[in-house]
Amino acid sequence: MSLNGKRIGFGLTGSHCTYDAVFPEIEKLVQAGAEVMPVVTFTVKNTETRFGKGEDWIQRIEDLTGHKVIDSIVKAEPLGPKIPLDCMVIAPLTGVSMSKFANAINDSPVLMAAKATLRNLKPVVLGISTNDALGLNGVNLMRLMATKNIYFIPYGQDDFVKKPNSMVARMTLLSETVEAAIEGKQLQPVLVERYKDSD
Repeated sequence: MSLNGKRIGFGLTGSHCTYDAVFPEIEKLVQAGAEVMPVVTFTVKNTETRFGKGEDWIQRIEDLTGHKVIDSIVKAEPLGPKIPLDCMVIAPLTGVSMSKFANAINDSPVLMAAKATLRNLKPVVLGISTNDALGLNGVNLMRLMATKNIYFIPYGQDDFVKKPNSMVARMTLLSETVEAAIEGKQLQPVLVERYKDSD
């Protein structure tokens, strides 16, 4: 299906090391004709890491999408009733945000945008990036996988030797996952060999 004319919310959470894999996928959505509305957590906006400054990432996503970031819960809430989305993407989705989302804790702009989208019975696509997906956070991952209107970018272990509990989405499948989700389907297979991305 075509994404041309679709309104896609795009949420970033604090997995800073994953942004370089995500931004080319945002660009693909824009090039496909989608209207991409960026949403960020407070961590994304206010944190400086070895991967860059929050303000620089904000500027980059605003330049890429042509929209100002939605950076407060108040600004995110209208994505339900007033500015409905065709799909909400959260990529990367950290373990912390995943556990909150699975337990209905909407304490960030990104999670509020996701809640607002689910309220409209529209799809939410998740691209996980978490060191404990196969640890204590596994129960939250499975809860979300079993939830109606939630879909996953296919994911797998990114370093099964040094970090056996860690799983990351294969972000190159983001657009395909969004297309399938809008049609009410989960892109398959959902479990992939994530570490083979560089082949």
